[in-house]
Amino acid sequence: MENTKNQGNKPKATFPLPPKKIKNAGWKKWVKFIWIGLIALVIGIAALFFAVSQGFLGSMPDVKELENPDIYVASEIYSSDGKLLGKFEKEKTMPVTYKELPPYLIYALQAKEDERFKEHSGIDLQSVARAVAFGGKRGGGSTITQQLAKLLFTGTASQNRLQRSFQKLKEWVVAVSLEKRYTKEEIITLYFNKFDFVNNANGIEMASRIYFNKNASKLTLPEAAMFVAMLEAPVANNPLRNPDRAKRRRDVVLDQMLKTGYLDQQTYQKAIDTPITLDYHPVKSIDEGYSAYYKFYLRKEIDNYLKDYEKKTGKTLNLYKDGLKIYVTLDSKMQTYAEEAIREHLTDLQKRFDAEQRGRKQRPFYYLNDQQINNLMVQAMKRTGRYKQLKAAGVPEDSIMIDFKTPIKTSRFTWDGEEEVEMSPWDSIRYHKQIAQAGLMSMVPGTGEIKAWVGGINWQHFQYDHIKQGKRQVGSTFKPFVYATAIMKLGMTPCSTVSNATYRKGTWTVQGSGGMLTLRDALAHSKNPVAVRLIEMTGVPSVVQLARDLGVTEEIPNNYPVALGSSDITIYEMLGAYSSFANYGNYIKPEMIWRIEDANGRVIKEVKPVTKEVMNELYAYTMIDLMKGVAEFGTASGELGRRGISKGVEIAAKTGTTQNNSDGWFIGITPNLATGVWVGWEDRATHFWGTGEGQGAKMALPIWAIFMKKVWADKALGISTDDKFVKPTNWTGSCSDLQGLGGYGDEGGLQTIDELKNPKPAESGNPNKNSTGKKEENVNENLHSGDEIDFNK
Repeated sequence: MENTKNQGNKPKATFPLPPKKIKNAGWKKWVKFIWIGLIALVIGIAALFFAVSQGFLGSMPDVKELENPDIYVASEIYSSDGKLLGKFEKEKTMPVTYKELPPYLIYALQAKEDERFKEHSGIDLQSVARAVAFGGKRGGGSTITQQLAKLLFTGTASQNRLQRSFQKLKEWVVAVSLEKRYTKEEIITLYFNKFDFVNNANGIEMASRIYFNKNASKLTLPEAAMFVAMLEAPVANNPLRNPDRAKRRRDVVLDQMLKTGYLDQQTYQKAIDTPITLDYHPVKSIDEGYSAYYKFYLRKEIDNYLKDYEKKTGKTLNLYKDGLKIYVTLDSKMQTYAEEAIREHLTDLQKRFDAEQRGRKQRPFYYLNDQQINNLMVQAMKRTGRYKQLKAAGVPEDSIMIDFKTPIKTSRFTWDGEEEVEMSPWDSIRYHKQIAQAGLMSMVPGTGEIKAWVGGINWQHFQYDHIKQGKRQVGSTFKPFVYATAIMKLGMTPCSTVSNATYRKGTWTVQGSGGMLTLRDALAHSKNPVAVRLIEMTGVPSVVQLARDLGVTEEIPNNYPVALGSSDITIYEMLGAYSSFANYGNYIKPEMIWRIEDANGRVIKEVKPVTKEVMNELYAYTMIDLMKGVAEFGTASGELGRRGISKGVEIAAKTGTTQNNSDGWFIGITPNLATGVWVGWEDRATHFWGTGEGQGAKMALPIWAIFMKKVWADKALGISTDDKFVKPTNWTGSCSDLQGLGGYGDEGGLQTIDELKNPKPAESGNPNKNSTGKKEENVNENLHSGDEIDFNK
């Protein structure tokens, strides 16, 4: 038996150990960092998309908008006589269904814009990676769904890179949401129905009718490819503006269809050999004609009221989607009569102006050299939408000029209707500069209700409102403010006399014919020296203050020429001020809106008149009495008589003509209706050569007369030629009626004739300088009109 007792004391066998491995702890750390980074990236991206989807990084459309992007209930405008005047509509379009889209159009869209449209769920990662890798040189990463998202909700791409990045994230989020709610066919249909192909071609159906005069379902392969090419740049690739480029880009679409298998070689070759042949049939936009001008004003007013409503209630209302009811003070018949009056007179006036301009190299400008005309034209070019679109697309300035001087098919305005011609955009601008413009506003003096508003002659060609947006020199229509100040501040009466001799102050001269004239005769015949002497006696600040009290907010220089109408003021403010004389000396702000209701009939806003007492009713009626002389025996009497208006009709009025006949004015007040008219051209350098044709009595007064004759003839309106101004109870018609009333402010009191003949120096500083400190030029009065403004600013 083996003895094992001492075995534990035996030395153990030893074996050589393997060499120790050198530990590399760094790679584990890197693996850990990479995993942490990936997890953080995934969480960060998820958090970013969550923040975008919840609107933390900018507003996002809510679910209802995503589910109903086509629901727009137009807001309606109702006149004071209950007529539907118009609507605020988002766009004029003719939606089509997926079945009505020709197969070639769908194939072209997928081939050019989104090859894997049927496979992705709103975002094509392969296209995104390609766009990033090649910097967009081999196509962008936007899917058709993303483009629809941008079209519906996220808007035009920002030029700022950071903002554009956030915008792209929004597009992705919206695109994924759209894919959840719509089929692929519905997304394509929405896209084609919503895209703006310009020239009022909203949606593929409108575009097909406008460019090819056919339904979208009947588009040929080359025509369908052309529209798909326009999707990337509707202006640059437009066949009307750039036919060569449009064909090149169309052929790129066809080539892509060939590469992706939608076309065989024979069909492809036949298509690219087909030229682009248009059958252009333009349609009028929603805001066409006269109504667009008052809608332009209405929209701005309503937007302000809706913002106030949102602040008070927290509820947001959309003028184009929420079906509001807007009740306005406009009378549908008066509005029509005003539009007809402008058309009737300007049709004739334009013929006379064209006859004067015939054969002139510098037509329609006077007193400008070629360089000045070119500068004026360049400025006008830069204001056009065409220029802004080309500039935004990165087109160089010299290329833009070439584009503007290249003839294209276009339409131009004539009083006989739209005329289709081939001319360059540059020539089109110059052509439209020779078209006479006009504005007319009519209101009830006692209530401030605006009854007619015609801000221009045609919104499609002249998108500028001459009632409240446009400011023009007012000429002699400013003189009643000077006369009213003299009556109120100096205690003068219609019988007070003032010298009509030539007025000189330094180098500034206002020609006169001598003698002493009463205020009644001087205003009736619009004598400039009298107006200047009156403002010298009252002081310019006093006249400016009265104008301010009467609602004039525009800048009025602190110099004597303002008495002759050197200020630029709107028809809106001038008519509001004049109406105060017929409203017993109380200014009332002109208003067009009565109330606004939501789709359920709840009142959102009810407009209450803003009034202010400015002068005693005797002062106000004195001004009415003075201005009646203008119509009875003054500068307006001859033309009113020629227009068949009897001297027995009570009309308080003032004509106005600015230097070089650039602006013609007439403001006429009857007991129940005050109406102001302006006529002129876009540029002050465009005008009649002589005052015989260019004075306010010839340019603007006829429109007033035509309008009022229509109003008087419509007995249902309740405005008659027999209406009389209401005289104050203590009015006797004597010049002594005003005595004892005191002055205007703290400086009242009557003046003697000697004081009037030898007035004290004015308080407003050097009369030879205007507000910029420049000396006034020597001026000469054209006496045969009696109403010519003579000063140079």
